[in-house]
Amino acid sequence: MKIVTTAAEMQALSCRPEHRRVLVPTMGALHAGHVSLVRLARENAGAGGEVAVSIFVNPLQFEPGSDFSRYPRPETADEEVCRAEGVDLIFRPAPNEMYFDDRSTFVEETALSEQLCGRSRPGHFRGVCTVVTKLFHLLAPDAAVFGEKDFQQLAIVRRMVRDLDFPIDILAGPTVREADGLALSSRNQYLSAPERAQAPVIRTALLEAAASHEKSAEKVLVSVRKKIESASLAQIDYAEIVGADDLQPRLTIGPRSLLAVAVFFGRTRLIDNILLE
Repeated sequence: MKIVTTAAEMQALSCRPEHRRVLVPTMGALHAGHVSLVRLARENAGAGGEVAVSIFVNPLQFEPGSDFSRYPRPETADEEVCRAEGVDLIFRPAPNEMYFDDRSTFVEETALSEQLCGRSRPGHFRGVCTVVTKLFHLLAPDAAVFGEKDFQQLAIVRRMVRDLDFPIDILAGPTVREADGLALSSRNQYLSAPERAQAPVIRTALLEAAASHEKSAEKVLVSVRKKIESASLAQIDYAEIVGADDLQPRLTIGPRSLLAVAVFFGRTRLIDNILLE
């Protein structure tokens, strides 16, 4: 397994396309959810292909006052996970390898990013699009894998790839969960014991909504909010029903309606989603 830390070396390695390369972009603190994405990448790359994992805590994705400084960076543990999964390449640059101090160029999607997390995290998806664009240029992958837990991010990356003509296949990995249904996230470790005990209410609310077969989005959202708020430590950031392809609000639940939620437990913000039809 090769570990690359500079943009120049990464570009040099990408100038000689000898086999299919599939990229798994991450911010590190790898867990079973990331492992599932790596395995999907390996399946797509094939026996003669290459799986690359980028590990970069992207400062552009963190709004002021967020958890950038305390975001976990367990480099040795991440290396061990990648090695155990047969990853061929880790790209782990420092911030000054990715961004100039006087940077003035960004990549921004302006439709899908205005909904859901985009409203409460201004600039977040500009950071996502900018760093993913740079990773695509530096690693020149044939495909890249993103998780469905971050459904809005997945949709935005797909739109960016379409609009900017990147010759890259975007693959979606299903959400991986704990035994009690909580979606795996690097931020779960921030939860206190009481918060962790209540956090599965998010998944319970989503499943109950899907099982109800109710067509009124308003009625479903009332039930979802009531269920989540039954957990005394939960504070809802948003609960919305949107079209899975355009992320626009829906009044009536029909094909490819997505129920997406973001919930705070203390300072920890958790997101999840479910397709209702």
